[in-house]
Amino acid sequence: MRNHLIVAALMAAVVTPVAAQAQGYTTGVSRGAVVVDEDAGIAVEQRPAFREYVIRERVPNYAIPDRVVVGTVLPETGVTYYDVPQTFGATPYRYTVVNGETVLVEPRTRRIVQVIE
Repeated sequence: MRNHLIVAALMAAVVTPVAAQAQGYTTGVSRGAVVVDEDAGIAVEQRPAFREYVIRERVPNYAIPDRVVVGTVLPETGVTYYDVPQTFGATPYRYTVVNGETVLVEPRTRRIVQVIE
């Protein structure tokens, strides 16, 4: 019995940190799980200024029949993607406006990775 308790304690000590590190940030998932690296997107404190920037730029709105959620893949044609200015942090993503929502998109896959609220 004592050996089982020692083994259980050792397993908990090893498995718990690994499980915690493996967890990513997942939100509004559509069509499978999507893990988002929040550090690569627009930081929370930068979002109001970024929304104002997008409004000033008069970015056209693209309408889709689906809800705008992280994980949605946008169509190949009809959507224009824009570079995120360096003042909002370095990011590999592009932005656009879909159904009135500003979103960050992974340019290769056209998958929404962040909805800027």
